[in-house]
Amino acid sequence: MKRLFDLTVSFSLIILFSPFFLIISFFVKVKLGSPILFKQLRPGLNGDPFQFYKFRTMTNERNAAGDLLDDQSRLTPLGTFLRKTSLDELPQLINVVRGDLSLVGPRPLLMEYLPLYNDEQSKRHLVKPGITGWAQINGRNSISWDEKFKLDVWYVDNHSFLLDIKILLITVYKVFRSQGINQQGVATVERFERPAETE
Repeated sequence: MKRLFDLTVSFSLIILFSPFFLIISFFVKVKLGSPILFKQLRPGLNGDPFQFYKFRTMTNERNAAGDLLDDQSRLTPLGTFLRKTSLDELPQLINVVRGDLSLVGPRPLLMEYLPLYNDEQSKRHLVKPGITGWAQINGRNSISWDEKFKLDVWYVDNHSFLLDIKILLITVYKVFRSQGINQQGVATVERFERPAETE
């Protein structure tokens, strides 16, 4: 039922939002150049990698040493708008159609984080990742990593079709309210690091 629901909704949304795909692609091309899409390997079900899609929101500006500048320096006004409205996430509907993502599930993070998780945190990969999830409607990027992982694991232990519907409805409300987009004082979200060992 979940897969059928994902396919039905994602196909419908792709058709419905096709004008937005074209308009956003045009402005990203004009303001940021190519490529239009940001592509990155992310861990999916059981940690298996897949190609993750978003609209680009940052430039590729680098310093004299050839290293990318910090997120704040590279985030453009267009990128800020796309993130605030979550329109940068639209290409992930393609990931849902491909079967990489579900509409609802723990958000796919970075491949380099996989070795940093403890056994409890690793449970987030026992279900397919999603465009939105329990952590997203309960703080998104404004909460700590520890809180986020606890919410993800709670979803893994309690997920159901009705819970997914509830999360999707609350997500729509949160998107219109632009809540929890960024952490305070950070352009996007701070990196996750393994907690220090305690004696």
